Amino acid sequence: MPEISRFLGIIIYMYFNEHSPPHFHAEYNEFSASITIETLGLIEGKLPSRVMSLVIEWAREHQDELRKNWNSIREMGEFSKIEPLV
Repeated sequence: MPEISRFLGIIIYMYFNEHSPPHFHAEYNEFSASITIETLGLIEGKLPSRVMSLVIEWAREHQDELRKNWNSIREMGEFSKIEPLV
């Protein structure tokens, strides 16, 4: 599972050969969630509210890069790291 980004104890990643809709995964301690790239809505899982806010803030800043990574991972098995939340 490619790690796309890491910041403030949050790990963002995507799986190879993942199902639609386009999404990414976020982990923080024992919490994990799947979040859609287009709407930034929660698919499943749970994160503490402050962590979820940080993940959504980061994802808004990098939505185009997330889309590109989704397509690249699925089509070519390649991905690019994305800058962490600053």
